[in-house]
Amino acid sequence: MLSTVRARVLARPPVTRPRHLASVSSSPTTSSSPFQVFDRNAKQMQRDRAASRKEGERSRVVDYVRDEVAEMLFERMQDIKRRFNTVLDLGSGPGHFSKLLGPENTRRVVMIDSSAKTLHRDDSTEFDPEVEVQRMQADEESLLHVVPRDSQEAIVSCLSLHWVNDLPGILVQVKEALQPDGVFLGALFGGDTLFELRTSLQLAEVEREGGISPHVSPMTDTRDMSNLMGRAGFTLLTVDVDEIKVNYPSMWELLEDLQDMGESNAVIGRRQVIHRDTLAAASAIYREVHANEDGTIPATFQVIFVIGWKPSPNQPQPLERGSGQTNLKDVL
Repeated sequence: MLSTVRARVLARPPVTRPRHLASVSSSPTTSSSPFQVFDRNAKQMQRDRAASRKEGERSRVVDYVRDEVAEMLFERMQDIKRRFNTVLDLGSGPGHFSKLLGPENTRRVVMIDSSAKTLHRDDSTEFDPEVEVQRMQADEESLLHVVPRDSQEAIVSCLSLHWVNDLPGILVQVKEALQPDGVFLGALFGGDTLFELRTSLQLAEVEREGGISPHVSPMTDTRDMSNLMGRAGFTLLTVDVDEIKVNYPSMWELLEDLQDMGESNAVIGRRQVIHRDTLAAASAIYREVHANEDGTIPATFQVIFVIGWKPSPNQPQPLERGSGQTNLKDVL
Protein backbone atom coordinates (compact mmCIF):
# COMPACT_ATOMS: atom_id res chain seq x y z
CA MET A 1 0.00 0.00 0.00
CA LEU A 2 1.25 3.51 -0.81
CA SER A 3 0.40 6.35 1.55
CA THR A 4 0.25 10.11 1.06
CA VAL A 5 3.65 11.80 1.05
CA ARG A 6 4.45 13.62 4.29
CA ALA A 7 7.11 16.30 4.59
CA ARG A 8 9.45 17.20 7.43
CA VAL A 9 11.76 20.20 7.49
CA LEU A 10 15.15 20.00 9.22
CA ALA A 11 17.55 22.76 10.07
CA ARG A 12 21.13 22.07 9.01
CA PRO A 13 23.45 22.25 12.04
CA PRO A 14 25.91 25.18 11.95
CA VAL A 15 29.34 24.11 10.72
CA THR A 16 32.57 25.70 9.61
CA ARG A 17 32.73 27.64 6.36
CA PRO A 18 32.21 25.56 3.19
CA ARG A 19 34.97 24.30 0.98
CA HIS A 20 34.22 25.29 -2.61
CA LEU A 21 34.40 21.92 -4.29
CA ALA A 22 35.57 21.55 -7.86
CA SER A 23 35.00 17.80 -7.86
CA VAL A 24 32.28 15.62 -6.35
CA SER A 25 33.46 12.28 -7.76
CA SER A 26 36.11 9.62 -7.24
CA SER A 27 37.95 7.54 -9.81
CA PRO A 28 35.69 5.36 -11.94
CA THR A 29 35.89 1.66 -12.51
CA THR A 30 36.50 0.37 -16.01
CA SER A 31 34.32 -2.74 -15.87
CA SER A 32 30.55 -2.87 -16.07
CA SER A 33 27.71 -5.33 -16.45
CA PRO A 34 23.91 -5.06 -16.69
CA PHE A 35 23.78 -4.97 -12.89
CA GLN A 36 26.77 -2.68 -12.30
CA VAL A 37 25.54 0.89 -12.06
CA PHE A 38 27.68 1.96 -9.12
CA ASP A 39 31.39 1.68 -8.38
CA ARG A 40 31.20 -0.14 -5.04
CA ASN A 41 34.94 0.27 -4.38
CA ALA A 42 34.67 4.02 -4.86
CA LYS A 43 31.64 4.15 -2.56
CA GLN A 44 33.50 2.25 0.15
CA MET A 45 36.47 4.65 -0.12
CA GLN A 46 34.16 7.66 0.03
CA ARG A 47 32.56 6.36 3.22
CA ASP A 48 35.93 5.42 4.74
CA ARG A 49 37.21 8.94 4.12
CA ALA A 50 34.05 10.50 5.54
CA ALA A 51 34.30 8.45 8.74
CA SER A 52 38.02 9.23 9.09
CA ARG A 53 37.81 12.99 8.67
CA LYS A 54 38.86 14.58 11.97
CA GLU A 55 38.36 11.21 13.67
CA GLY A 56 34.75 11.11 12.57
CA GLU A 57 33.68 14.48 13.97
CA ARG A 58 32.54 15.91 10.61
CA SER A 59 30.80 12.62 9.88
CA ARG A 60 28.85 12.96 13.14
CA VAL A 61 27.91 16.58 12.37
CA VAL A 62 26.17 15.51 9.16
CA ASP A 63 24.29 12.58 10.72
CA TYR A 64 21.10 14.66 10.82
CA VAL A 65 19.41 13.06 7.78
CA ARG A 66 20.34 9.47 8.66
CA ASP A 67 19.36 9.93 12.31
CA GLU A 68 15.99 11.36 11.29
CA VAL A 69 15.29 8.48 8.90
CA ALA A 70 16.40 5.95 11.52
CA GLU A 71 13.92 7.44 13.99
CA MET A 72 11.14 7.22 11.40
CA LEU A 73 12.01 3.59 10.60
CA PHE A 74 12.16 2.75 14.32
CA GLU A 75 8.64 4.16 14.75
CA ARG A 76 7.44 1.66 12.16
CA MET A 77 9.24 -1.18 13.90
CA GLN A 78 7.51 -0.32 17.18
CA ASP A 79 4.18 -0.97 15.47
CA ILE A 80 5.23 -4.62 15.22
CA LYS A 81 4.31 -6.13 18.58
CA ARG A 82 7.09 -8.67 18.70
CA ARG A 83 10.43 -8.94 20.51
CA PHE A 84 13.17 -10.39 18.32
CA ASN A 85 16.02 -12.50 19.61
CA THR A 86 18.30 -11.00 16.92
CA VAL A 87 17.98 -8.05 14.53
CA LEU A 88 20.33 -7.86 11.55
CA ASP A 89 21.11 -4.27 10.48
CA LEU A 90 22.17 -4.44 6.82
CA GLY A 91 24.31 -1.49 5.70
CA SER A 92 24.25 -0.26 9.28
CA GLY A 93 26.89 2.46 9.10
CA PRO A 94 27.97 3.36 12.64
CA GLY A 95 24.55 2.31 13.95
CA HIS A 96 22.02 5.06 13.28
CA PHE A 97 19.19 2.52 13.63
CA SER A 98 20.85 -0.05 15.89
CA LYS A 99 21.53 2.45 18.67
CA LEU A 100 17.76 2.99 19.00
CA LEU A 101 17.12 -0.66 19.87
CA GLY A 102 16.60 -1.60 23.51
CA PRO A 103 16.02 -4.85 25.39
CA GLU A 104 12.30 -4.50 24.78
CA ASN A 105 13.02 -4.81 21.02
CA THR A 106 15.77 -7.41 20.86
CA ARG A 107 18.49 -9.23 22.76
CA ARG A 108 21.15 -8.88 20.07
CA VAL A 109 21.87 -6.75 17.01
CA VAL A 110 24.25 -7.72 14.19
CA MET A 111 25.58 -4.76 12.20
CA ILE A 112 26.87 -5.42 8.66
CA ASP A 113 28.58 -2.75 6.56
CA SER A 114 31.16 -2.71 3.76
CA SER A 115 33.08 0.24 5.27
CA ALA A 116 35.07 -0.86 8.33
CA LYS A 117 35.83 2.71 9.42
CA THR A 118 32.17 3.67 9.26
CA LEU A 119 31.13 0.47 11.01
CA HIS A 120 33.48 1.06 13.95
CA ARG A 121 33.15 4.83 14.17
CA ASP A 122 31.01 4.72 17.31
CA ASP A 123 32.19 1.44 18.86
CA SER A 124 31.93 2.57 22.47
CA THR A 125 29.13 5.15 22.39
CA GLU A 126 25.36 5.46 22.28
CA PHE A 127 24.46 1.75 22.50
CA ASP A 128 22.23 0.27 25.18
CA PRO A 129 24.46 -1.93 27.37
CA GLU A 130 21.60 -4.44 27.68
CA VAL A 131 21.69 -5.16 23.94
CA GLU A 132 24.53 -7.30 22.62
CA VAL A 133 26.18 -5.71 19.55
CA GLN A 134 28.16 -7.62 16.93
CA ARG A 135 29.85 -5.84 14.02
CA MET A 136 30.71 -7.58 10.77
CA GLN A 137 32.45 -6.04 7.76
CA ALA A 138 30.95 -7.54 4.60
CA ASP A 139 29.60 -6.44 1.24
CA GLU A 140 25.85 -5.83 1.52
CA GLU A 141 25.47 -7.21 -2.02
CA SER A 142 26.69 -10.65 -0.82
CA LEU A 143 24.43 -11.15 2.19
CA LEU A 144 24.02 -14.92 1.74
CA HIS A 145 27.81 -15.35 1.75
CA VAL A 146 27.91 -14.36 5.44
CA VAL A 147 24.38 -15.13 6.70
CA PRO A 148 22.80 -18.61 6.44
CA ARG A 149 19.43 -19.06 4.76
CA ASP A 150 16.35 -19.18 7.00
CA SER A 151 18.36 -17.86 9.95
CA GLN A 152 17.11 -14.33 10.75
CA GLU A 153 14.01 -13.18 12.59
CA ALA A 154 14.27 -9.55 11.44
CA ILE A 155 16.44 -7.71 8.91
CA VAL A 156 16.57 -3.92 8.75
CA SER A 157 18.22 -1.69 6.16
CA CYS A 158 18.36 2.06 6.80
CA LEU A 159 19.61 4.12 3.83
CA SER A 160 22.01 1.68 2.20
CA LEU A 161 19.99 -0.01 -0.56
CA HIS A 162 20.14 3.00 -2.89
CA TRP A 163 23.83 2.16 -3.51
CA VAL A 164 23.44 -1.54 -4.41
CA ASN A 165 23.70 -2.57 -8.04
CA ASP A 166 21.12 -5.37 -8.13
CA LEU A 167 18.25 -4.24 -5.91
CA PRO A 168 15.88 -7.08 -6.95
CA GLY A 169 18.64 -9.59 -6.20
CA ILE A 170 19.37 -8.10 -2.77
CA LEU A 171 15.68 -8.27 -1.85
CA VAL A 172 15.65 -11.95 -2.80
CA GLN A 173 18.74 -12.55 -0.64
CA VAL A 174 17.07 -10.78 2.29
CA LYS A 175 13.96 -12.92 1.93
CA GLU A 176 16.04 -16.10 1.74
CA ALA A 177 18.01 -15.12 4.87
CA LEU A 178 14.81 -14.64 6.89
CA GLN A 179 13.11 -17.37 8.85
CA PRO A 180 9.51 -18.14 7.85
CA ASP A 181 7.35 -15.29 9.17
CA GLY A 182 10.48 -13.14 9.52
CA VAL A 183 10.17 -9.43 8.73
CA PHE A 184 12.17 -7.00 6.61
CA LEU A 185 12.02 -3.26 7.23
CA GLY A 186 13.81 -0.95 4.81
CA ALA A 187 14.31 2.74 4.13
CA LEU A 188 15.95 4.00 0.95
CA PHE A 189 16.14 7.24 -0.96
CA GLY A 190 13.57 7.59 -3.74
CA GLY A 191 13.85 9.03 -7.23
CA ASP A 192 12.88 12.60 -6.29
CA THR A 193 15.78 12.92 -3.84
CA LEU A 194 17.88 16.04 -4.50
CA PHE A 195 15.82 16.97 -7.55
CA GLU A 196 16.73 20.63 -6.95
CA LEU A 197 20.45 19.87 -7.17
CA ARG A 198 20.03 17.57 -10.16
CA THR A 199 18.06 20.08 -12.25
CA SER A 200 20.38 22.96 -11.33
CA LEU A 201 23.49 21.03 -12.39
CA GLN A 202 21.83 19.88 -15.62
CA LEU A 203 20.74 23.40 -16.59
CA ALA A 204 24.20 24.78 -15.78
CA GLU A 205 25.95 22.11 -17.87
CA VAL A 206 23.67 22.69 -20.85
CA GLU A 207 24.33 26.43 -20.62
CA ARG A 208 28.12 26.27 -20.09
CA GLU A 209 29.16 23.03 -21.76
CA GLY A 210 26.39 22.11 -24.19
CA GLY A 211 25.48 18.75 -22.62
CA ILE A 212 24.77 16.92 -19.37
CA SER A 213 26.28 14.05 -17.39
CA PRO A 214 25.02 12.23 -14.25
CA HIS A 215 25.99 13.85 -10.94
CA VAL A 216 23.19 12.52 -8.73
CA SER A 217 22.71 8.78 -8.31
CA PRO A 218 19.78 7.14 -10.13
CA MET A 219 17.30 5.94 -7.51
CA THR A 220 14.27 3.72 -7.32
CA ASP A 221 10.87 5.10 -8.22
CA THR A 222 8.30 4.80 -5.46
CA ARG A 223 5.93 2.94 -7.81
CA ASP A 224 8.49 0.17 -8.32
CA MET A 225 9.15 -0.85 -4.73
CA SER A 226 5.92 -2.76 -4.08
CA ASN A 227 6.44 -4.67 -7.35
CA LEU A 228 10.07 -5.48 -6.45
CA MET A 229 9.08 -6.63 -2.97
CA GLY A 230 6.31 -8.83 -4.39
CA ARG A 231 8.60 -10.32 -7.03
CA ALA A 232 11.17 -11.12 -4.31
CA GLY A 233 8.54 -13.22 -2.54
CA PHE A 234 7.52 -10.97 0.37
CA THR A 235 3.94 -10.90 1.58
CA LEU A 236 1.82 -8.54 3.75
CA LEU A 237 3.55 -5.60 2.07
CA THR A 238 3.52 -2.01 3.29
CA VAL A 239 5.12 0.79 1.27
CA ASP A 240 4.93 4.46 2.22
CA VAL A 241 6.82 7.66 1.43
CA ASP A 242 8.13 10.57 3.48
CA GLU A 243 10.00 13.70 2.47
CA ILE A 244 12.68 15.45 4.49
CA LYS A 245 13.60 18.98 3.48
CA VAL A 246 16.83 20.49 4.76
CA ASN A 247 17.57 24.19 4.32
CA TYR A 248 21.16 25.20 3.49
CA PRO A 249 22.82 28.62 3.21
CA SER A 250 23.84 27.77 -0.38
CA MET A 251 24.57 24.88 -2.73
CA TRP A 252 28.18 24.78 -1.52
CA GLU A 253 27.18 23.68 1.97
CA LEU A 254 24.93 21.00 0.49
CA LEU A 255 27.82 19.60 -1.59
CA GLU A 256 30.12 19.68 1.41
CA ASP A 257 27.63 17.82 3.61
CA LEU A 258 26.98 15.17 0.94
CA GLN A 259 30.71 14.54 0.74
CA ASP A 260 31.02 14.28 4.52
CA MET A 261 28.01 11.91 4.59
CA GLY A 262 29.81 9.61 2.14
CA GLU A 263 27.01 10.29 -0.35
CA SER A 264 29.04 11.66 -3.25
CA ASN A 265 28.38 10.40 -6.75
CA ALA A 266 29.56 6.81 -7.40
CA VAL A 267 27.98 6.10 -10.80
CA ILE A 268 30.25 4.16 -13.16
CA GLY A 269 31.51 6.41 -15.96
CA ARG A 270 30.86 9.64 -14.10
CA ARG A 271 32.88 12.76 -14.84
CA GLN A 272 35.84 13.31 -12.52
CA VAL A 273 35.78 17.11 -12.36
CA ILE A 274 33.05 19.70 -12.67
CA HIS A 275 34.36 23.03 -13.96
CA ARG A 276 34.24 25.76 -11.38
CA ASP A 277 32.25 28.10 -13.65
CA THR A 278 29.68 25.32 -14.18
CA LEU A 279 29.34 24.91 -10.41
CA ALA A 280 29.02 28.67 -9.98
CA ALA A 281 26.28 28.74 -12.61
CA ALA A 282 24.51 25.80 -10.93
CA SER A 283 24.63 27.62 -7.59
CA ALA A 284 23.07 30.72 -9.14
CA ILE A 285 20.36 28.66 -10.89
CA TYR A 286 19.64 26.76 -7.66
CA ARG A 287 19.10 30.01 -5.77
CA GLU A 288 17.07 31.61 -8.56
CA VAL A 289 14.73 28.66 -9.11
CA HIS A 290 14.42 27.03 -5.69
CA ALA A 291 15.41 29.54 -2.97
CA ASN A 292 13.24 30.06 0.12
CA GLU A 293 11.99 33.49 1.09
CA ASP A 294 14.74 33.84 3.70
CA GLY A 295 17.45 33.26 1.08
CA THR A 296 18.28 29.67 2.05
CA ILE A 297 18.03 26.87 -0.48
CA PRO A 298 16.07 23.64 0.19
CA ALA A 299 17.26 20.11 -0.51
CA THR A 300 14.62 17.38 -0.65
CA PHE A 301 15.35 13.83 0.50
CA GLN A 302 12.54 11.49 -0.54
CA VAL A 303 12.51 8.36 1.61
CA ILE A 304 10.68 5.15 0.70
CA PHE A 305 9.80 2.87 3.63
CA VAL A 306 9.00 -0.79 3.03
CA ILE A 307 7.87 -3.62 5.29
CA GLY A 308 7.54 -7.19 4.06
CA TRP A 309 7.22 -10.63 5.62
CA LYS A 310 8.60 -13.97 4.51
CA PRO A 311 5.68 -16.32 3.79
CA SER A 312 4.66 -18.77 6.52
CA PRO A 313 1.64 -21.06 6.98
CA ASN A 314 1.00 -19.32 10.31
CA GLN A 315 0.50 -15.89 8.78
CA PRO A 316 -2.99 -14.39 8.37
CA GLN A 317 -4.41 -15.38 4.99
CA PRO A 318 -6.90 -13.44 2.86
CA LEU A 319 -10.39 -14.88 2.65
CA GLU A 320 -11.45 -16.55 -0.56
CA ARG A 321 -12.99 -14.32 -3.20
CA GLY A 322 -16.75 -14.11 -2.78
CA SER A 323 -16.78 -15.16 0.88
CA GLY A 324 -17.60 -11.68 2.23
CA GLN A 325 -20.90 -11.29 4.08
CA THR A 326 -21.22 -7.47 3.97
CA ASN A 327 -22.03 -5.42 0.89
CA LEU A 328 -19.57 -2.55 0.40
CA LYS A 329 -22.43 -0.31 -0.72
CA ASP A 330 -24.04 -0.69 2.69
CA VAL A 331 -20.79 0.38 4.40
CA LEU A 332 -20.33 3.45 2.21
